Amino acid sequence: MIIRLSELKPGQQGIIEEFTSNEIFLKLMEMGCVPGETILLEQIAPLGDPVSVNVAGYHLSLRLNEAEHILININN
Repeated sequence: MIIRLSELKPGQQGIIEEFTSNEIFLKLMEMGCVPGETILLEQIAPLGDPVSVNVAGYHLSLRLNEAEHILININN
């Protein structure tokens, strides 16, 4: 099933499929968020923004509006 990264709950993971915004595409690619890479949602801040993820061996904090542009395939 394809969903947005922003829809995951802590502890869930999936495979990055694509991005919905060309404006943020390069920034995310430079941070290791590339299609085919496994991404794990580690934590969500108390007010819901930012979110902490683990991707390509790195821990990243992403704003919720950035996470909304990452489409992932979750494993059921």
